[in-house]
Amino acid sequence: MIKVRPKGELARDEQMRPRQACRSTASATDPVAWLNRAVLLRADQTFIETPQGRRLTYEGLANLSGQIVETFLRHDLKAGDRVVARIDKSVEAIALYVACLRLGTVFVPLNTAYTAHEFGYFLRDAEPKLIVVRPEDFSSTVSLVSNRGGVRVETLGQSGDGTLLAHLDSAGPLDLEDGFDPNLLAALLYTSGTTGKPKAARLTRGNLASNAAALVECWQFNESDVLLHALPIFHAHGLFVATNTVLASAASMLFMSKFDAEEVLELLPRASVMMGVPTYYTRLLSHSRLSRVAMMQTRLFISGSAPLSAEHHREFEERTGHSILERYGLTETLINTSNPYDGRREPGSVGTPVAGVEVRITEPQSGVVLPAPEAVGMIEVRGPSVFDGYWRNPAKTAAEFRADGYFITGDIGRIDANGYLYVVGREKDLIISGGYNVYPAEVEQEINALTGVVDNAVFGVPHPDYGEGVTAMVVRAAGEEDLDEHAVLKALKDRLASYKLPKRILFATELPQNALGKVQKHVLRDAHVHLYRTQ
Repeated sequence: MIKVRPKGELARDEQMRPRQACRSTASATDPVAWLNRAVLLRADQTFIETPQGRRLTYEGLANLSGQIVETFLRHDLKAGDRVVARIDKSVEAIALYVACLRLGTVFVPLNTAYTAHEFGYFLRDAEPKLIVVRPEDFSSTVSLVSNRGGVRVETLGQSGDGTLLAHLDSAGPLDLEDGFDPNLLAALLYTSGTTGKPKAARLTRGNLASNAAALVECWQFNESDVLLHALPIFHAHGLFVATNTVLASAASMLFMSKFDAEEVLELLPRASVMMGVPTYYTRLLSHSRLSRVAMMQTRLFISGSAPLSAEHHREFEERTGHSILERYGLTETLINTSNPYDGRREPGSVGTPVAGVEVRITEPQSGVVLPAPEAVGMIEVRGPSVFDGYWRNPAKTAAEFRADGYFITGDIGRIDANGYLYVVGREKDLIISGGYNVYPAEVEQEINALTGVVDNAVFGVPHPDYGEGVTAMVVRAAGEEDLDEHAVLKALKDRLASYKLPKRILFATELPQNALGKVQKHVLRDAHVHLYRTQ
């Protein structure tokens, strides 16, 4: 079983081990060295434990990933070859990722929800040498690559079944060296592709190692920590931010197949850290069992991948005594900023830059740096965790970087007098109504503050008079059916300038979200593109 520090012991440990700010210097190493060091010093330390009772130590991870490496070698894979994984979350899926790190092959995780048409696009773009899919997807995958020679297809099920691990009876940890070139490509992660075809971000071994080292120091991870892992692993959040931080600190994970609020509350007494997306926290807030007692053993709650409303931040702190730590990252950059472990965690803010990362605000079109504090503009970042470009897309890569190496994030934000970053919204989500700029996050914050509102999304659609009409989709709490359009607009009238007021308030039982809880505003825009044409 995973050993968790009792509350009193945790408190004594915290006093003995000083907490350092996120701006301190963190040393980076190659990801393979994380595993080798853990096996050397803590072979019997639990790496993963599942709620069903399965336990894999660091030595077990070395053995399992070594077996997968031997399968790779049987297929003549070498450093730089792409390995596409379209599989369910499992212990073996993590071992597959670690095996890619050990051999130097390029890990390409894909969401199992993609259609066959979408999957075909990714295969043509990534040109993998090995594809690992669920057993039930074997035949259809073989058909997709039937006209391409040299591509192997293996299967891996959620319980470890399939062909990937069936070729060898046993295997030990292969004696692979730590000394990989930090510029060697480690992973291709495809962006959401809300406009045009998805693009693959090229993440190097140095990107992964530097960011994990910074997060270990910033969030004060060590070998006694236990992370409650309920995130998907086809995305940077669950795969790199969560898993790499655990590996780099030789910590442990309670590994859930997916998020379930009831199960999370059962497991939290055994966890010292939880990482999640805002949806996880809003679902926990709706649960009657959420309390200070339920959270006594957990030292840190982290939220990312989408904005957490200031109201939910405050409510969570009132009910549990914990201030959620928000951070800001992108697929292309990993984590850029974080609220402090020690010190004030500002609701609505994503904190200050982590070690080695620089952040600035610029005028979006010209790139001119805007004076701080409070100027609103494009967020640009530079540092060792920023990717080295888009896969086979030099034109897009050139367009997204400034001459001095800063990456143009596409996010609009501001930095306050204390150096805290606030993300106002995506540039593509900016609404220009009657010639005025309206930042959806500002309107959403005011709507979320209204009694009876669970969530909302503000977006713009064509309007015959204003160019774009500010529109809000609101999710009401149960029993709040009296909260209608008139009531919301009346409440907002004295809180927002007239040009920021929504022209319409619409209602839904839920907002369209991706697998990480990020609201898909393009879906709302497409669904209501003709809203104002009939008025």
